[in-house]
Amino acid sequence: MRGLIFAGDRQIDYFEVPDPTPGPGEVVLEMKASGICGSDLHIYRGPKGMRLLGGTADGPVIAGHEPCGVVAAVGTDVSAREARVGDRVMVHHYSGCNVCRQCRTGWTHMCEGMFPTVYGISAHGGHAQWLKVPARTLVHLPEELSFAAGAAISCGTGTAYQALLRLNIRAGDTLAVFGQGPVGLAGTQLAAAMGARVIAVDLSPERLALAREMGAHESVGAGSGDDPVARIKELTRGRGADYALEASGAPPARDAALQCVKIWGVVAFVGVGGDDNVNVAPLMRRQVAVFGSWTFSNTIQADCATFAADRGVDVDRIFTDRWRLEQGAEAYARVDAQAGGKGVIVM
Repeated sequence: MRGLIFAGDRQIDYFEVPDPTPGPGEVVLEMKASGICGSDLHIYRGPKGMRLLGGTADGPVIAGHEPCGVVAAVGTDVSAREARVGDRVMVHHYSGCNVCRQCRTGWTHMCEGMFPTVYGISAHGGHAQWLKVPARTLVHLPEELSFAAGAAISCGTGTAYQALLRLNIRAGDTLAVFGQGPVGLAGTQLAAAMGARVIAVDLSPERLALAREMGAHESVGAGSGDDPVARIKELTRGRGADYALEASGAPPARDAALQCVKIWGVVAFVGVGGDDNVNVAPLMRRQVAVFGSWTFSNTIQADCATFAADRGVDVDRIFTDRWRLEQGAEAYARVDAQAGGKGVIVM
């Protein structure tokens, strides 16, 4: 099969590997959709031989850590409850020691016993025709959802869902979402479906328009001359937002998220970005709680898919670009420009 790899310095390449065969406890998926994640840019923009986690790869690794497809082959020691040929599945794209407390409760990316394997980064991912993974990584995809939606839930949308669960968003709450890239847009869409009043914040008018389409009640610019904190205070009658979700990773957005919430407000950081220095004294005086949230467990991934199916959330609306595998260079150049919504490779 032919797989897409990051060659470094914003270059995309392809290489041939034998079609995979499942071993004990493994399955092979026929890929149907493989999402393009903003975190891919760390490797795409990096030097040759770089990978995001775990140092330098020993050889080419097929990209794509948002895989979704159909079970095509099942190895030995895989029960019918785990996987059958023809099952529609997502992949929880991590594999750990399977012994520690984190792994045993579904948080394999938080593995305490080893540095976890990350499919699409340290092991072959979904940007190819086939993908071999342990059967235990599979998360079944509801029939109501498309394969592209499953790919989104496998990283960005699932990441937003996990952060919203930890914020304990309820109907009527006001949530400011900083950054309307794929994760922020997903947070906007899901929070609106939960009944929250969402204030979307971004530099890009195009992305703010997308946010309004996804359910944002108000949109606030964050460009030169804009004061998003003042505008959020104005929109909340001087009180501040109940919660803030920071999805851009940009230090100015982090600072604004901390400043825009009310007394006893809560801020979630999910965006990966540069260093930041935070003055904690004002947060202490306002009793503001802050936490970081890193992707999700396999059970929360399943819950996110069920929530979207049961509430009729149109996850596919997040996609502004769909690509074929052979269009990889064009696809990642578009993502690198950080314009529009989310992209996906469809097979």
